[in-house]
This record gives sequence, structure tokens and C-alpha cells, in this order.
Amino acid sequence: MRNYQVPTLTIAGSDSSGGAGIQADLKTFSAIGTYGMSVITAITAQNTQGVFDVEDLSKNIIKKQIEVVFEDIRPKSTKIGMVSSPEIILEIANTLKKYDVENLVIDPVMISKSGYSLLKPEAKENLIKYLIPMAYIMTPNVPEAEEITGMKIDSVEGMKIAGMKILEMGPKYVLMKGGHLEGDAIDLLIGENVFKVYKSKRLDRKNTHGTGCTISSAIASHLALGYDIKEAVKLSKTYITEAIKNSFDIGHGVGPVHHFYKFEQQYKREELANIVFAD
Repeated sequence: MRNYQVPTLTIAGSDSSGGAGIQADLKTFSAIGTYGMSVITAITAQNTQGVFDVEDLSKNIIKKQIEVVFEDIRPKSTKIGMVSSPEIILEIANTLKKYDVENLVIDPVMISKSGYSLLKPEAKENLIKYLIPMAYIMTPNVPEAEEITGMKIDSVEGMKIAGMKILEMGPKYVLMKGGHLEGDAIDLLIGENVFKVYKSKRLDRKNTHGTGCTISSAIASHLALGYDIKEAVKLSKTYITEAIKNSFDIGHGVGPVHHFYKFEQQYKREELANIVFAD
């Protein structure tokens, strides 16, 4: 179910290599079939080998970007990714409250795959106090959940306990992503009277740059299109799994996932259908 007139918004940092952040979010919105818009919070200098520098935009221009979007093309869902400083987090929370934002998906981006800290230590308190309570769904991975809850997570049961702790902070749902644990890839959707396990075999692919950004944006897209939370997560899990399966071996480090794998598969089918065989 695609509808390119359904607006979705990402509030996040820019990835110069195009695999994560704003670029991954907009690719995901387009691939799933919604109209993508963006509010840039920071510029990062990064590639497949890591993040080398970050420069935050001013809180004033971030606020203004949000205001002009909501006052003209109101998003059906909004995804928040990299927000690194306490001042930026507070500005975003206060601005979004004015517009009674719907379907807010928060991906608590804290540390890059290369180990670069993307959330300033002093910003964590504001994230927990101001943004997390506004979320329709939070999508932390294990290291992020450990940072938010202060507990060590080394099992699915630990994921469940941490997810319940985050749920007490105010979001309606929490998707605990278990990709950092050993064994099968297991994610848990936790909410009031909701506990669902999403299990899949671990993929032997090193190219996973932007997976967190991509699945959270996929969830935002599916919510905007009218799917309920369980179906939105299920469809998004399928999407990211196939995007990883078809990921790119480009660059010298951790390559990006393939956001448009469906279109490539469609083109191949069409090319085969158009082959004319000689008698």
C-alpha cells in the first residue's frame, strides 16, 4: 500500500556517505511509498569506515525547520534520530508539543558503529525527561537500551526487563532490537497488554550501515500509511531483512543496506519478461 501524498518527516543528522541518517530515512520513505521531508539537526563527516566529525546546527534553525514543515505539510508520522545536545533536544520537544505530533518514532542514536559518540553525555537526561515520554514508539538497540536504563543486557529476558523500564518512561511502545546479542536476531515489541516476539535467522552480512535509521523510518512510514503497530513493525522487519540481504559491498568499511531492492528485483523481472527469443 503506497501513497506518495502521505507526508512523513525525519528529524536527524546528515550522513555524507548516504548510508544512514537523513539520507537513509528519505530513501526508506520513498521505497515504502510515502512523501519524505527532513529537518537536519547536524552535519556529520562520515563514510563506511566511521564518523570523523560532527557539527550541530543551531537550535533556532532546527526549530524553524520544524515549524515551517508542520504549518504547511503536516506529517502523518515523525521520526527522530540523531539529536546530540540537551539544548537541541529541549527545543525539538517544545516545538513538537505545539503541533500535537502524531505517530512519533524515536530512534535513540547514541553511538555510531565505529564507536563515535553521537549523543553528548549531558544530553541523555533531556532525552529521557523530554523526548521519550512523547514517543509513540521507541526503537533502541541493546547498547542504547543499556545506556538509557543503566542495566547490562545479555539475554532476551534482559531485553524484556529493559524494555519494560523504558516503557515506564512514557512511550506507548518499545521495540527492543536484539541484533547485538548472539544467536538468532530477536526483537521484542512491548507495550501495555502487548508483548510480541519477532525472530529471524541472523544474516551473515557485514554491510549493515544505517540499519537502525532504516527500520525506524520504515516503522514511521507504515504507521503513516495506516498500519497498526504490530503490522507496521512486522512489515518493517521484513523490509530491513531484505535490505540487508541485498546490501552493497561499496566503500572500505561497513557498507550500506539496499533501500531500493524491491525496485531492482522488479526491473529484473521486467527485463526477463521483455526478452524476445528467436525461433
